[in-house]
Parts: sequence; structure tokens; C-alpha cells
Amino acid sequence: MTTVTQPRQRRRVRPADRAANVGLHAALIALSLGAVVPVLIVVMNSFKTTQGIFGSFLAPPDAETFSVQGYLNVFSRGNFLLNYQNSLIVTISTIVLTIVLGTLAAWALVEYRVPIAPALAGFFVIGIMLPIRLGTVPLLKTMTAWGIVDTLGALVLVYTAMQLPLAIALMTTYFRAVPAELKEAARIDGAGEWRTLWITLPIVRVGIAAVASITMLPVWNDLWFPLILAPGKGNQTVTLGVQQFVGQFQSDYPALLAALTLGAVPLVVLFAVFSKQYIAGLSKGYGK
Repeated sequence: MTTVTQPRQRRRVRPADRAANVGLHAALIALSLGAVVPVLIVVMNSFKTTQGIFGSFLAPPDAETFSVQGYLNVFSRGNFLLNYQNSLIVTISTIVLTIVLGTLAAWALVEYRVPIAPALAGFFVIGIMLPIRLGTVPLLKTMTAWGIVDTLGALVLVYTAMQLPLAIALMTTYFRAVPAELKEAARIDGAGEWRTLWITLPIVRVGIAAVASITMLPVWNDLWFPLILAPGKGNQTVTLGVQQFVGQFQSDYPALLAALTLGAVPLVVLFAVFSKQYIAGLSKGYGK
């Protein structure tokens, strides 16, 4: 006996829905262009002479206006290689500390049923809502008392404290989604707490990637704490180095745009590389 399958009817899209979709996509395209075009204009004009910039800042560089003198001036007058090194040290150290401490704290909140666990979870939620810049003066006094002002270590400690509440909240949602049977089986087989945690880490690797991405972007782009806690020339990060360079060479427009490019492009590249982990990790984490 043969059965005849009825062709599936295509759902008709109402004109109002089609117009709404077109409007939504047009708005998203306009917002994307508004974010991308200014960056492209800065990058494009950084490869032009001063006359080429003022002649037509929207025109791409040609044989007459093309110049890399701005970048040569930046590297000869500034300390951008050292600034990049400092930013890398601070960012990588903060990511490692945030992942390790956030994972351990989230594991403890999920696995150990202690009376103060809800209070601790609420404490971390409050830490997400309160900006750490409100405590700038106490932080500066503490770093001065510890003798680590104008060091990269002061930045790492502050950034780790700044990112931990969100990291703990995010990792807690992932650990709660780990099957209890997996952890029970590991413990029955004789695995201790460290071994059980190690077994569950591959399951929450998306959360770890999300924590790394949400930690990396604000740390790399921050100007406030480098200006206050590590203003010395040998400890300046990229954002502080760009700010200092812009203040000193305002009349050298090619060098000014080259400095802005060197400060902005790495952040754009980092977000482009890790945007998938950033969005997927946050959406899946908060949706669990």
C-alpha cells in the first residue's frame, strides 16, 4: 500500500511582515555602515599625506597622496612596540587569572551546598551591576600601600577583580547544565574533586571561551586604570600610548591617524576573530 504525501504548502508572507523585515535589515545595514565606515576612513587616511587628507578625505590614496610617513613618525617618536607588549602581558595575565579563579568559584557554588552560597551568588551579581571605577580612590590607596603603583601587576589585579563577577555568573550557568550522572560516575570510579572538575571542563569549554572573550575586549580597550595606576612611560598600554601621542602631535595628521589606527585595528581584529565565541557563549550561557 503506497501513501501519497501531500506537497507542503508554502507559508505566505504578509506584506506588513515583508516590509518590517526590509526595514529591520535596512536599519541593521545602516548601523553596520555607521560603525565600519569611520574606521575605514581613519585607516585609509593614515596612508596619505597631509595635503591628500585635506584635499579629499573620502578619496583613497593614489600615487600622489600615498605615504607611510605617518607610521614611520609614530614608531620613531612613540613607544608602540613596548605599549603592545604591555597590553599583551596585562590582557593575557588577566584572562588566565579570570578563567582559573572564575571556574573554581563557579564550581564551588554549584557543587557545595552551603548556607552562604545564595548570598555569595547575590554578592557576585551586585559586583556585575556596580562599576569598579566607583572605587578608584580606595584602589589607588590600596595599591600605594602594597607598593605596586605604576606596575603592570596593579592593572592585572584590578582587571581580574573587575571581570570575576561576570565570569563566575557565566560559568555557574554552564556548570549547572553539566549532567549530574557524569559527576557521580566520576566520583564512583574514585575520582577526587580536582579530577571530577577536569572531566567536566570539556563540556563547559564554550563558557570558558566566552569568559576569555568578554575579558579580553574591555581590558585591551581600557584607558581609565592605566592612566591612574600605571602612567609611567615604561608601563603604558596601547590605549594610553595612543592618548599620549595624540596629545603631543596634534598637528601631524598622518601620524595622528596612524596612531589611532594602531590603537583601534587590533581591537577590531580581536573582536572579529572571537565574536562567534563572544556571542554564542553569552547567549547560551544566559539561556541555560
